[in-house]
Amino acid sequence: MTAVLGGCGSTGSSDVTLRLVAADYGDSAANSSKKYWDELAKEYEAKHPGVKIDVTVYSWNDVDRKVKEMVAAGKAPDMAQIGAYADYAAEGKLYDVSELLSIPVQADFVSQLAEAGQWNHTQYGMPFAASTRVLFYNKTLFAKASLTPPTTWSELAGDAEKLKAMGVKYPYALPLGPEEAQAETMQWLLSGGGGYTDDIGGYDLASTQNVDTLTWLKDDLVGKGLTGPVAPGRLNRAQAFAAFTDGQVGMLNGHPALIQQAKKKGVKFGTVPMPGRTAQSRASMGVADWMMAFKQNGHAEQVGDFLDFVYSEKNVLDFSRRYGLLPVTTSASDVMADSGRDKPLRPFLQELPTSELYPVGKTSWASVSAGLKKTIGQAVAPDGSPLGTLSRLEATANTADSSASN
Repeated sequence: MTAVLGGCGSTGSSDVTLRLVAADYGDSAANSSKKYWDELAKEYEAKHPGVKIDVTVYSWNDVDRKVKEMVAAGKAPDMAQIGAYADYAAEGKLYDVSELLSIPVQADFVSQLAEAGQWNHTQYGMPFAASTRVLFYNKTLFAKASLTPPTTWSELAGDAEKLKAMGVKYPYALPLGPEEAQAETMQWLLSGGGGYTDDIGGYDLASTQNVDTLTWLKDDLVGKGLTGPVAPGRLNRAQAFAAFTDGQVGMLNGHPALIQQAKKKGVKFGTVPMPGRTAQSRASMGVADWMMAFKQNGHAEQVGDFLDFVYSEKNVLDFSRRYGLLPVTTSASDVMADSGRDKPLRPFLQELPTSELYPVGKTSWASVSAGLKKTIGQAVAPDGSPLGTLSRLEATANTADSSASN
């Protein structure tokens, strides 16, 4: 039924252009998300001759900022597929999901993700792509060094020492550059028993656990030259993945898309849960990216019909398989869980329902995330201060949170 809803029918209008700004999940021009969206738009437009879908795709380094600039200039797109939605929802700029999607499509979202898309108990954010994170390791390098995958931080550091002695360029790749520093940071904080927020949802960035975690990274990994020739604050996720697929990385945290990239290059790899301070990490990290629809231009009916099509089982599976990500709908997740072709993704799929997500329901999260991307790498630099950096970030986060609540 979900697929049928998006595949036929008329929106009852003509000559409408819907503008979509989206993030790029590809790692080259050949598999850019622009290609995916252009194919999808062409298929939709063929069945809805009065509607044109105009898609602009930006890298993850730029897309959130570009949308923010458009909104500030009074030129919001009809739809944006970016990293955070709550600040726009709080400003009254977004349609809530019930104003857009048909009931079957709305009900098909994975429940944990649908709940994460709520601001003030109403869903404004539609999950678009999801992933969980595990530790990838290069099996060939590990075999040469007679290593076993680590389950604790000390084992990880010990493995990295042996890999370094063997001449491995990046014994452990630590990407704290601006592309996705908030993800690498959160994975480490969770493994150290901390996180971005406390038990009641307030920011707790400078907790003892978090300071201890970054201090360990600074002293025991970065300080000992175990993270490679590029300073963590200047190393982006895409660079780290590329180095891994070139056989230059012993270990790194990765999401499902790395599976495809590594296989294309013939890299033999294994995956294990993220090591913890003294045992395997009890908390896994989940990430979801968000689709939202802005009210400024109207077109709720047309936007909703197009998004029903976008979230059909066929299209969700196509996107997830194309970019090695996890489906955000139950119907597509069920297909993937039972499909032999998707077997490598099952460990990630199994972790998603119990994983911990970014605090995306907080209207301050977009600015807090931006601050983390810019400055967290400084905390582990030779002259850095984990306590000082985290304290400044927490103060800024609390101020942003307080302002958002007023």
